[in-house]
Amino acid sequence: MPTLTSILSAHLDGSRSIPETIAACYARLREHGDDAIFISLKPEAEALAEALRLQDEGPRGRSLWGVPVAVKDNIDVAGLPTTAACPAFAYEPKRDASAVARLRAAGAIIIGKTNLDQFATGLNGTRSPYGVPRNALRPDLVPGGSSSGSASAVAAGIVPVALGTDTAGSGRVPAGLQNLVGLKPSLGLVPSAGVVPACRTLDCISVFALTVEDAWLALEAMAGLDAEDPFSRTLPLGRLGAAPPHLRIGVPRPADRDFDGDAGAARSFEVAVECARTLGAEIVPLDMTPLYEVARLLYDGPWVAERWLAIRELLERDPEAILPVTRQIIAGKPLPSAADAFSARYHLAELALAANAALKGLDALMVPTAPRAVTLAEMAADPIGANSMLGRYTNFVNLLDLCALALPVTLASDGLAAGITLIAPAGRDAALASIGRALHAASGLPLGATGSPQPALTSRPVTAPVGMIEVAVVGAHLSGMPLNGELTGLGGVFLRSTATTAAYRLFALPGGPPARPGLLRVHEGDGAPIALEVWALSPEGFGKLVAGIPSPLGIATLALADGTRVKGFIVEAAAVAEARDVTHYGGWRAFCASLKSSAA
Repeated sequence: MPTLTSILSAHLDGSRSIPETIAACYARLREHGDDAIFISLKPEAEALAEALRLQDEGPRGRSLWGVPVAVKDNIDVAGLPTTAACPAFAYEPKRDASAVARLRAAGAIIIGKTNLDQFATGLNGTRSPYGVPRNALRPDLVPGGSSSGSASAVAAGIVPVALGTDTAGSGRVPAGLQNLVGLKPSLGLVPSAGVVPACRTLDCISVFALTVEDAWLALEAMAGLDAEDPFSRTLPLGRLGAAPPHLRIGVPRPADRDFDGDAGAARSFEVAVECARTLGAEIVPLDMTPLYEVARLLYDGPWVAERWLAIRELLERDPEAILPVTRQIIAGKPLPSAADAFSARYHLAELALAANAALKGLDALMVPTAPRAVTLAEMAADPIGANSMLGRYTNFVNLLDLCALALPVTLASDGLAAGITLIAPAGRDAALASIGRALHAASGLPLGATGSPQPALTSRPVTAPVGMIEVAVVGAHLSGMPLNGELTGLGGVFLRSTATTAAYRLFALPGGPPARPGLLRVHEGDGAPIALEVWALSPEGFGKLVAGIPSPLGIATLALADGTRVKGFIVEAAAVAEARDVTHYGGWRAFCASLKSSAA
């Protein structure tokens, strides 16, 4: 199966028709021969009829024109039953989930509903009465869950993208075990209306894909506020771009790394760390204690009551219809009291303060997606313990309102995959994807279990898209610098590195430490080129950035060495009378480096 991007290209240039793509999709499913991937499948004739209609109508601005998509069977698709992997729970939805409706509007063709750990309770993929989807790389390993069928469908090359859901890691662990990209967006960025809830306050729809670009195209089609969804919210989507030249990547300190005794998995993570370094990242060891404490709250705290609430009626009516392991997790102990719930919320708020402090100043936290792979035999022998181990690095993410992106790192000759996950605060989805795109390309790995090579990493546009504003930064907002998080937090996307013309001088303003930069406009030739970066912000993000600029700084139009003119920070002339002229350093980064050197 080609990538989503190549399918679109073929449809648009006429080298392949949409019916041909859909027919190939069903042929690949038959060839793969795994009846446990799909719980329900759209009849091929019906899918081909939809493909013919779309072909006749033309692209008409449809960003996913004719792309086949699979959907996890706890997400409503009109015309197909929703089971959540429990036959006694099944119902016929009257309409699509909001995210599915948006995919259809973008031209996607939904071919079927995929298998999952029952009621999305599990990270391993073996908890379903509909069978266990085969790990497309290694049939003796668990496929990962709860979004097992969606991951296996993409890894096997049946569809280029598939929807999962993610509460505790279900959109990431299957990606890590099957050499895939797993995009877990910020909570509320994609509407969850029409999703059978696991923990409704923590659930989100996720995307499995062969490449970051493919996952991002699907996210773009689904993202945006849904006025009928109380858990939907307005967040900056941003734009997929180049990775910034200077990154600060946090990693678990050695004492906090857990690979469950697997030396190979430990080496794979070191490969990822070195790969990040080659991309110019500064690696920052991180104390993971507060994040791990948050993770324990997910199943030891009151959030399990949300899972009970979602299936309360079935538990009361027909408890034997629910798998024993699922029933044990959701209803195996007394429900927490209201006091327990409030106490846990207070504790979470305290832990979040510590966790946010640890993440401050980082472009991303990078962790193993899972400690190691697990065999089917190991899972059968210890279904609770082995599953819990898989969630070591995932369970804290949604409780802390973070976004995440799972990426492949290594793929051994025997089919054993290992991956990493990038994590950042909500609203930084585009920044994570831009970094992840570069990391995935650097791995050089084939796509899923298809054996196909990665497509060449294309250069991203270096100018802002229509509707976004270019902003030049010269000081602490540069990538890797202390205030860069203000840009990424507003959905800012790195565009390019350049410099001013020779009509500017750079000053270190008094009032530190830390020193503050001030860029002053002078006559052409009386200054020097000052290194800077150009970022893109939405008008809303730009307005928020400008509103926070302290005196004596302001915003002006800067003339750049690449011939463009963009908005950027400027300082009032009166403010530099007592300031240190640092123009000869050529930029704020070089000046800061000189301070560190002299201090040493």
